[in-house]
Amino acid sequence: MHETRKINVYVVEDSPQLLKGLTKAISSWPEMQCVGFAMHSETALEEILQRDIDVVLMDLELPGRDGVALTRELKQRKLPLEVLVLTTFDEEERVFEAMKAGALGYLVKRVGLEKVRRAVIEVFNGGVVIEALIARRFWNYFSSVQASVDSVQNPWELSSEELDVLGLISKGLSNAEIGSVLQIQSRTVRTHLGHIYKKMGVHSHVDAVVLALRTGAIQL
Repeated sequence: MHETRKINVYVVEDSPQLLKGLTKAISSWPEMQCVGFAMHSETALEEILQRDIDVVLMDLELPGRDGVALTRELKQRKLPLEVLVLTTFDEEERVFEAMKAGALGYLVKRVGLEKVRRAVIEVFNGGVVIEALIARRFWNYFSSVQASVDSVQNPWELSSEELDVLGLISKGLSNAEIGSVLQIQSRTVRTHLGHIYKKMGVHSHVDAVVLALRTGAIQL
């Protein structure tokens, strides 16, 4: 179980003031520790490859290679870590790029530190974090495909509970929140997601939700 040790967090942020605030806060939280930080993507990549890191708190707008490209690089290397994007940008296209690159979570920088803490814990435990205020806009960015759906299809034979899980993810709910709504444990939500990915032949919640929207299996 993850609870037996602290979460190792690495911060990539080019704003000195925000970087200082984040590293100080992370070091004060009992569930985690800051094991490094960088203001440039190249430095970050070099250090991340040499350290035992669980969660990377990633700014999108970095000098040189941006946070989307760095996220993609980290995920392609199949490192045992998760990425939580924290940025000033809330445009749907940037959110989509980050999540498609492999990030498990997305928060805008104006959220409070307590929300960042909860989000780090959530993605560390395999959950999805999309700020609820932008979740609908995020999926709407590419869900115009849904408008062409004439009939509901579920070619993967997803169960009703699996469809419920996907539907709630599309609304920006975390694993814990989904568990509360469906009255099941968070680990059961993760189990459902694993079954969903296997049935649909995908590797991320983004791909799963997109496919489900395209067939009309779930609705926004």
